[in-house]
Amino acid sequence: MSGLLIVGASQAGVQLACSARELGWDRPVTIIGAEPHPPYARPSLSKAFLKSNAASLELRSAEFYAEHDIELVLGDAVTELRSDAVITASGRRIGFERLALATGSRPRRLPIDGAELPGVHVLRGLDDAQALRAELERAPEVVVIGGGFVGLEVAGTAAALGCRVVVLEAGPALMGRAVGSATAEFVRRAHERTGIEVRTGVLPQRIVGDDRVAGVDLADGTRLRASLVVVGVGVEPVDELARGAGLKCDNGVVVDEFSVTSDGRTLAVGDCANLPDPSPVPGPSPRLRLESVDNAVEQARAAATTLVGDPRPYRGVPWFWSEQPSAKLQIAGLAATSDDEVVRPALREGQQTVLRYRDGVLVAAECVNAPAEFLAARRAIAGGTPLSADTARLPGKLKDLLVART
Repeated sequence: MSGLLIVGASQAGVQLACSARELGWDRPVTIIGAEPHPPYARPSLSKAFLKSNAASLELRSAEFYAEHDIELVLGDAVTELRSDAVITASGRRIGFERLALATGSRPRRLPIDGAELPGVHVLRGLDDAQALRAELERAPEVVVIGGGFVGLEVAGTAAALGCRVVVLEAGPALMGRAVGSATAEFVRRAHERTGIEVRTGVLPQRIVGDDRVAGVDLADGTRLRASLVVVGVGVEPVDELARGAGLKCDNGVVVDEFSVTSDGRTLAVGDCANLPDPSPVPGPSPRLRLESVDNAVEQARAAATTLVGDPRPYRGVPWFWSEQPSAKLQIAGLAATSDDEVVRPALREGQQTVLRYRDGVLVAAECVNAPAEFLAARRAIAGGTPLSADTARLPGKLKDLLVART
């Protein structure tokens, strides 16, 4: 019997266990994960780890879990949720007082012929990264399908390893769900300067090959040669256990601002959770899923207050980052496609900051190679500091413009 059973050895799951202990939870804590690996950080899989598998990924050491009395049950997937216990693939039954779901997300698959050929990869877990890394070393021609964060990070890593890389994006611009047009174009040019070919508005029709991938056929009849294909077309929440247990799900496990699910007791945190927008932005709070380390950590910290009987709502400015060749992208806040864009005067070459406005209010910032601008914008959004679009267009450091108007 576990006092707190966390299903999912993810960033959110580990953070929930750690925060619960910090807040005084003194009953047993168990984290159960389907993978055999101890909990690890996923962002490096498409970057540092893909370049060198010597990169450290551990979220916490074995000594940490022992010291804080957190039991890890690894390599045994949960197959069923019951009211007071879970059943695992090995047939094990683990009882609990409180249950939390941190089951994360999985890559979407391409519904086209050839998507299961050897040499076609997705990237989500450590095993995926190890398999991809082994093949990149002997793959002269790489096609990346999907121009989002993961696709572009893999493309940059592959190019740095000497591969010829083509990126295919079905939408009109790169990272269409995450950034505006000015940032998308800036990042595209950064990739093209490194030798990566970027094609937008392109649909792959099939992946071709006999015993192994050999190419990608496009809708216009073009065939691209490929010795390796990486598919990065987004993720979907892993919520089958919650659905099977009768919890409300809609693009993830539906939770309230305290991370509580529809049964009034179970918690859900991280990529699998559908939650109210935590942003301090005027207007209604839409429901969404946030796929980021920041959300995994901050939502789990807030959820831990619910566990210990002192519930605090999850509030904060969501932020994201993506390390790509010549372009470290940092985003603060959540912009909509209809929000206005203000491109700030660059402080130096290779840098760009775009501020996003909604009804005259600063709601988000997209910063490329501009960490100081990102920090200033994030603080301004969090504090509701007024900054007009006209002021934002003035030259100088953003933090100085904000100080001058407070």
